[in-house]
Amino acid sequence: MNNPALAAPASDLATPDDSDPADCAGVVAGSPSIVATAAPSVTKPDQPPASKPKAATRFLISDLCKQLESYLPREQISEIYRAYLFSAEAHEGQSRTSGEPYIYHPIAVARILADMHMDYKCLMAAIMHDVVEDTGITKEQVAEVFDDEIAELVDGVSKLTQIKFKTAAEKEAANFSKMMLAMARDIRVILIKLADRLHNMRTMGVMPPHKRRRKSRETLDIYAPIANRLGINSIRLALEEFGFSHLWPWRHFVLNNAVQKVRCGHHEMIASVENAIRQRLEQQGIAAEVRGREKHLYSIYCKMRDEGKSFRDLVDVYAFRVIVDSIDTCYRVLGQVHNLYKPVPGRFKDYIAIPKSNSYQSLHTVLFGPQGIKIEIQIRSTDMHRVAESGVASHWLYKNGGEPGNTPTLANDWLQNLLELQRDSGNPREFLEHVKIDLFPDDVYVFTPGGEIKVLPRGATAIDFAYAIHSDIGNTGVYAVIDRRPVPINSVLRSGQTVSISTMASATPKTHWLKFVVTGKARAHIRSFLKNMQQREAARLGRDLVNNELTNLGLSLDDISAEHIEAYACQTDASSAEAMFVDIGLGNRMPMLVARRLANPDTTNEQAEAPEPSATANSDATSRQQLAILGTEGMVMTFPRCCRPIPGDRIAGLFNPGKGIVVHRAECRNLGDYDSKRGRWVDLQWAEAPSGDFITEIRVEVEDRRGGLASLATAIAEAGSDIANIQSREKAGGASILDFQIKVRDRSHLARIVRHLRKIPLVLRITRLGR
Repeated sequence: MNNPALAAPASDLATPDDSDPADCAGVVAGSPSIVATAAPSVTKPDQPPASKPKAATRFLISDLCKQLESYLPREQISEIYRAYLFSAEAHEGQSRTSGEPYIYHPIAVARILADMHMDYKCLMAAIMHDVVEDTGITKEQVAEVFDDEIAELVDGVSKLTQIKFKTAAEKEAANFSKMMLAMARDIRVILIKLADRLHNMRTMGVMPPHKRRRKSRETLDIYAPIANRLGINSIRLALEEFGFSHLWPWRHFVLNNAVQKVRCGHHEMIASVENAIRQRLEQQGIAAEVRGREKHLYSIYCKMRDEGKSFRDLVDVYAFRVIVDSIDTCYRVLGQVHNLYKPVPGRFKDYIAIPKSNSYQSLHTVLFGPQGIKIEIQIRSTDMHRVAESGVASHWLYKNGGEPGNTPTLANDWLQNLLELQRDSGNPREFLEHVKIDLFPDDVYVFTPGGEIKVLPRGATAIDFAYAIHSDIGNTGVYAVIDRRPVPINSVLRSGQTVSISTMASATPKTHWLKFVVTGKARAHIRSFLKNMQQREAARLGRDLVNNELTNLGLSLDDISAEHIEAYACQTDASSAEAMFVDIGLGNRMPMLVARRLANPDTTNEQAEAPEPSATANSDATSRQQLAILGTEGMVMTFPRCCRPIPGDRIAGLFNPGKGIVVHRAECRNLGDYDSKRGRWVDLQWAEAPSGDFITEIRVEVEDRRGGLASLATAIAEAGSDIANIQSREKAGGASILDFQIKVRDRSHLARIVRHLRKIPLVLRITRLGR
């Protein structure tokens, strides 16, 4: 771990020192001492009961303040201390699962950001990052006490707690979407979140195993890749190591032991290579820092897993890093090490001339070291090393006056790409899917005809390239020209190729492109275009279907005012007339019903006046059951006795001016044939989740025994149904026939009732009536 502060155990953040926080170089002189103590009776919401806390321990804000003196002025440190007082009061009485006072956590997060030399407002937001989510403090209160900028940072990190979600996956996706949008406005949001996740991963040992696994999987899938994309190598490595050890503790243990055994036997060889490189550079008058670099366990594990290599194939690669003063010196060092050891053909990479997508720059070369052992050497300047460790954070340092520095171009491009993904994604879960795709690039570098470099994930096609240039080029692309040769637009790209896209104004994206594209941006644009095209086509089809029905009534849509169409659409809960026609075109609403209602503007909503019939009436129409049929809003629905349809049955309907839509089972004799009732026939479909009970009839033949009816009634009740009516008659041969009208929810419920009845020994036969 190159940055010791990032790997420090959580215990280092709490010291039993007796000094006063006000001793912080006079910054908070005269302020009252704030001591956070554990409160065993109160736990943080949504966490398991806290383990038994230790004796009250003092946590010193002075540790953070002293750390900040190296780069922040005193007045800004005073503001940070004021934020600490605010947060400590808000979190008073709360404790973490470990039993520690909750305020330990925000201070730890701020210390991680202080190691990255973040600005004072970022540190203030870090100290208060949980007050909106976990206390009664609101965003408005934070803005009132501090300012809007800090309030926006705190809110960007806070989860959505007021909205209820159907599933945990929806909640996770919505929270992620909110955070990423806030990050696009101010990248410090994600820096605070990464520091928050890092400290949580350090202290994950007290959590239940299932929570450790879930959080670790999320860390490896999302947060470590984000840190990598932003070039914050020190945090990425820490997140990966903690995530690996918590998600696969046994694999981590075995691999760590194997690595330690191998490294113990090669200390002399590592020292020998270091000295050889250092002496060669000194002889050439090159000032450089040379250090051995251990490969990280998670990196070794991923290579073993993804490349199918054995441990022995990987651990013989030893890494060294050479840090010098300038770019010119980097290339001079490269020549010297190539003279010292023979380079391995094809294993040199120049990330200085062509930086990685996260702004990483360095020269990488693999050499044959002593005894033929392969060694990897990274050569970079001091500035490159700073960017490699802190990434975007190294560009986001604020001046004393609060003016922001510039976000690196490549990072800014990615942030803008996120905004496009959000706009073109249908929902937060789709957005999360697209971002995950973009977070795992194994980069391919291609060139536009003008020489501009485009960085794409490995496996990217010319379609991905087209959308990387502009969405209009992607939407109208017909074929690609790679190195002056025309090729299909789904051709896979390789590094070094020059690519251009030939377009045609009438061309449109194709559905099968989704099988080839690998970038989230291309996938989101294609889906968005196809969705909009489907909407347009569906609306046009819906208008045609309604017009055809109106023609049978001697009218057309041109004869009906736009105001009346819009008013009727609102009555049917459609957002607009266009949305209503889309529903019709997609088959979610029936054109005949819409046409008849538009043709009769004075038709009243009969369902509001229809009386609730009794169970034994000639019709089982109810005002609530019309909700069970898709697209029949505002229509009276009648469920006749002849066949008594229930959800799950194939159904059709007949339009009756006096009864509305009469719903029949598709096999009902009273439905008749289509040709004879063409003008009245309506295709119907059950709603996705119809509610309420439906009356149906079953006939049960039983042996004539005492108590038989009671046994049947009990079985029906145990299956969750009520009996609406019973009719019985005797049958020759000592048997009885019982016709039950029972209330069911759907066909599955009816099947369960029948199974219960068949378990009764006296039951001979069961038949459903109404065909």
